[in-house]
Amino acid sequence: METQQEHAAAAGVDKDAHADARGVSLRAVELVVAALLLAGAVVVIWSNHRIGAGWAADGPEAGYFPLRVGAIVLVCSVAVAWQAWRTPADAIFASWQQLRQVCVILLPLSVYVALIGWLGIYVASAIFIAGFMMAVGKAEWWRAVLLGAGINLVLFWIFEIQFRVPLPKGPLEAALGF
Repeated sequence: METQQEHAAAAGVDKDAHADARGVSLRAVELVVAALLLAGAVVVIWSNHRIGAGWAADGPEAGYFPLRVGAIVLVCSVAVAWQAWRTPADAIFASWQQLRQVCVILLPLSVYVALIGWLGIYVASAIFIAGFMMAVGKAEWWRAVLLGAGINLVLFWIFEIQFRVPLPKGPLEAALGF
């Protein structure tokens, strides 16, 4: 049976690289998830108990089924917490480098979603596509701007003109009469 160090050496990975790998603890992440599930379950149980979660003469009250779902989620949150305590303390959920790579996507995406309310979906999407192409894809600025604007002009034509699906619009669309 091959040891972990022999496997790492065979794969061309430095054994010290694994020793230096630091990041967010798997136990911590699982405990946070368990706490969030528990909080959500308590809110569901409490709010549905207040509106009525019993059985009335004409059938189940409004909170009957949601309260039971909340109870199931509560039990699951306890199971997740139990599993977390059984996880080795040194187990890593994600290294700091992996989390940085996630943030390269997550942070611009969060800004994009926030901009939709102010600029509308088409302008925000054009900025997002162009910015992402330049920052991550290292594309030339003119190509990124052309593609960002072009894609969103096509999407505008498809959704607003052809399908007549109203999507969030901003000041540019309002100035153009849409």
